[in-house]
Amino acid sequence: MSEITMVQAVNDGLRSIMKEDESVLVMGEDVGPKGGVFLATENLNAEFGEDRCFDTPLSEDGIIGVGIGMAMNGMKPVCEIQFQDFIFPAFDQIVSEAAKMRYRSGGQYTVPMTIRTPYGGGIRGGLYHSQSGEAYFAHTPGLKVVIPSTPYDAKGLLIASINDPDPVLFMEPKALYRAFRQEVPEGVYEVELSKTREVTPGGDVAVFCYGAMVPVCTEAAKRIKESRNKDVRVVDLRTLMPLDEESVLQAARDCGRVVIVHEAPRFCGYGAELSALIAEHAIETIEAPIKRVAGFDTPFPNTLENYYLPDARRVLDAIEEVLDF
Repeated sequence: MSEITMVQAVNDGLRSIMKEDESVLVMGEDVGPKGGVFLATENLNAEFGEDRCFDTPLSEDGIIGVGIGMAMNGMKPVCEIQFQDFIFPAFDQIVSEAAKMRYRSGGQYTVPMTIRTPYGGGIRGGLYHSQSGEAYFAHTPGLKVVIPSTPYDAKGLLIASINDPDPVLFMEPKALYRAFRQEVPEGVYEVELSKTREVTPGGDVAVFCYGAMVPVCTEAAKRIKESRNKDVRVVDLRTLMPLDEESVLQAARDCGRVVIVHEAPRFCGYGAELSALIAEHAIETIEAPIKRVAGFDTPFPNTLENYYLPDARRVLDAIEEVLDF
């Protein structure tokens, strides 16, 4: 076991499962000899050869379309979309073909394909390299959406995604790629999909988050403990679709006050679905309005990234608001 960063954990996860399962291959733009723009596939081309880690043309719909065909014929392709912002030319292939294949074929075919893509802000990438489009895809039946927040989870969730019989969109928060290190086991292990992770225990407020917002919310929870001696339960969703609804509702009922945090725009963002779920099934235990802390309803800014992204101060303000209601 060694301490590694999230991007190293992704690389190690790919290497580990490729060693164990010859049906796993990696394809995408610059994933070969270059090792990807973030080096997530570094050295895989040299270790496994051109047949199992290779560059593709600059054609996202082509990457996903070929991946679907491979997956339906016994392979487990891991398709990288270089930035999540570039995924939209492949939107039809993902939502109309990959996600529908099991249903339209009556279970005769599945698409065991994983689509890896870095998403979100944190690197000053501007409007074309910083978007958070998880809500588009969580809306699609037949498609799983997974977002890790730690190196340990990144490796375990990625391997679980690759082994899953259905298509998985694996969204990697690029802001966390090299933010910190964590001990990660060697070899193959899985972190179960559709299970939340309790980051900090607490019974005063439940804060739901994922990806790069997990450390932001953890810092806010620490501050509210120091200033008001209140215990915040920070819950990392990890899998957005299918959601661990039981755990979400239990945390909401236990705490009675809820804050939801994501960096995507607020309107029709993933937090709206969480709010509706809690309002429909746990309203009798909720003691304050559900608060959402999110990105603003504008394109991602080029120079005002720090103002756009939710920070610990904004989350702290929301926590104090529900406590004082």
